[in-house]
Amino acid sequence: MPAGGSDDLIAESIATVLVDGFDKHYRLFRESSALAKQRFELARWQEVQQAVRDRIQFYDDRVRETTERLHREFNADSLSDIVWQQAKLQFIGLLTNHKQPELAETFFNSVFCQILHRTYFHNDFIFVRPAVSTEYIESDPPTYRCYYPNQVGFRASIRQLFVDFGWARKFADLDRDVELILRSIGTHLGTIPAREANLQIQVLNSAFYRNKGAYVIGKAVNGAFEYPFTVPVLHSADGKLYLDTVILDAWRIGVLFSLSRAYFMVDMDVPSSYVQFLRSIMPNKPRSELYTMLGLGKQGKTMFFRDLIFHLHHSADQFIVAPGIRGLVMLVFTLPSYPYVFKVIKDVFGSSKEVDHDTVRRKYQLVKQVDRVGRMADTLEFSKVALPRARFSRELIDELYREVPSLIEEDGDDLIIRHLYIERRMEPLNLYLEKAEQAGRDDLVEHAVSEYGNAIRELAIANIFPGDLLWKNFGVTRYGRVVFYDYDEIEFMTDCKFRRIPPPPNFEAEMSGEVWYSVSRLDVFPEEFETFLLVSDRIRDAFMRHHPDLFDAEFWQNTQQLVREGAMQDFFPYPEAMRFCNIYRDDRPV
Repeated sequence: MPAGGSDDLIAESIATVLVDGFDKHYRLFRESSALAKQRFELARWQEVQQAVRDRIQFYDDRVRETTERLHREFNADSLSDIVWQQAKLQFIGLLTNHKQPELAETFFNSVFCQILHRTYFHNDFIFVRPAVSTEYIESDPPTYRCYYPNQVGFRASIRQLFVDFGWARKFADLDRDVELILRSIGTHLGTIPAREANLQIQVLNSAFYRNKGAYVIGKAVNGAFEYPFTVPVLHSADGKLYLDTVILDAWRIGVLFSLSRAYFMVDMDVPSSYVQFLRSIMPNKPRSELYTMLGLGKQGKTMFFRDLIFHLHHSADQFIVAPGIRGLVMLVFTLPSYPYVFKVIKDVFGSSKEVDHDTVRRKYQLVKQVDRVGRMADTLEFSKVALPRARFSRELIDELYREVPSLIEEDGDDLIIRHLYIERRMEPLNLYLEKAEQAGRDDLVEHAVSEYGNAIRELAIANIFPGDLLWKNFGVTRYGRVVFYDYDEIEFMTDCKFRRIPPPPNFEAEMSGEVWYSVSRLDVFPEEFETFLLVSDRIRDAFMRHHPDLFDAEFWQNTQQLVREGAMQDFFPYPEAMRFCNIYRDDRPV
């Protein structure tokens, strides 16, 4: 309807356009997610990775389309506050029987914030707080299926729950795998509890597809107790399906949903029901991270920011400059009581950096689009973030105005940061190693150095070269895993040229201290890594035990060749020792 209509009719039309824009987005999102089953069945692994990359762009495309339509049809910039407030109320009415109301509210916010100034970003105009409940929304098909072992037995129930996924490929030996699951459950529990009248197995209706695997997620309910489980389903060498292991610890299931891994593809009619079920398994996992790992990154951001504002309201500590070595590209700060770090791109980089602001942003976006293989921290990207100025330490305020004045604005009691990234806080690896050495903990040094090298290897086979391999650019998670988090110098492995340093042409060249060979921007000389990595005898000894080949150009060249040939290595988000082929070697082919 043109802008000349009555305010009520214009508001109603705007609300309809916004719902239509969101519905188109979720329809395309769900179609892509539903096709994950087919890609898994056909073993189209390259298409799996491409689909994840493509799906990330869906949301921004629909927001742009909807914003352009509102400008074109309603001259959106000139609409009165009354119209926008009425449009929000009309929008809420249209969500009464909606299956994804929380996602639609976030879509409304995204479009609105493209049109009006930040001063409108409060609950009168956008959904600072949710307006529509997501409790008890009916799903078709139901969110989870139930099986009743008291009627047909455990073995038959477990077998049937896998059959009911209806995969086109045959199982290599499903009966054998079910037996291995039962055996593992017995070992895990020690004593099998007596069966109660309410005994049931609940399994989420859609498998969770990622890389070359399909993950079946559910829980057993018996009396007052619940027992979560996840079973990865993989392809054998001859193209048949098999169950690789059963994960029975809630914390290990939580690791599957780590933000350092690729997002899942899940066919969900009611995503809030999936999140609610997952929270019953992983109560300590923030809803924001679950939405993000389900591919709903914008909803993850919305819920994260609500959690942050709630935390600020219930805490009193100040944002401070993050401990550790200052970066040349990013200024990093943190709130000690909140387990995240906040990163802003500096206005001027250190002289050794050959990147600009646009390049840094592209690198961070690239990290979202590739398989992070559990070795790169995901980030939440925000614009125009308002935080209470009083919560910033004096040192941090001074640092912000010195390093990023172009990104800082003051508005009353708030400090506005025009652009920043937020990611899970980890202990910098250099500080971790320093503490371990001071404490004489050779075991911790050994583990961290081994993990560091494994992280580099796994990133390499995933076609990522970190660029800057300094210890300070890696962190240690609460589970002792080493993760990379500084992305301004990352490159695709296939774009790099790994070289050996050529011998000097004469003695004078060798002794001159000057480089006697040509070097282009993407040339990498692994021999040089020793200089800045082997900073102590303990670290040198551990490194040379586990990863001496990382200093040899041949390792990198061979890995490059594997990537160019399209090799997709299996990266298991659980220990190799947990795989049935390693536990029960006498029971199945290895």
